[in-house]
Amino acid sequence: MIHEYATTIEWTGNTGAGTAGYTTYERSHTIRTQLKADIEASSDPHFRGDAGKHNPEELFLAAIASCHMLWYLHLCADAGIIVTSYMDEAAGQMETGKDGSGQFKRIVLSPQVRITELSRKAEAEALHHRAHEMCFLARSVNFTIDVQASTQGAA
Repeated sequence: MIHEYATTIEWTGNTGAGTAGYTTYERSHTIRTQLKADIEASSDPHFRGDAGKHNPEELFLAAIASCHMLWYLHLCADAGIIVTSYMDEAAGQMETGKDGSGQFKRIVLSPQVRITELSRKAEAEALHHRAHEMCFLARSVNFTIDVQASTQGAA
């Protein structure tokens, strides 16, 4: 089955001179998808962007972490493991080349999970591996994604 997605990106950073020079324009833009709130975005501050707005690299990292979480919750629900909380402080490393190009080299997901039956901790932690195998986005990248999960009993 094929699933299709669409988004509109509109550059909002023309300060009056367009791209007449590398320093004459802002990197601000709006990301729009149908029936959802707009996302005000820019480039990373290292690339002349607005630190107060989301940047593509952060959104990419968030998408990977979100995809893993959604698959993990699905698999836990199917296995009868009750998750009461999930938080991930994901981190990514991107390397830039001399020509300005770049690519992610590694992402580390660090999900902190609480489950109701701590006796199922090993099974719950094993489901992170399966979630990684199932995640659409993780399957689409060519770099390492490490999952360093922590599972505790529900508070």
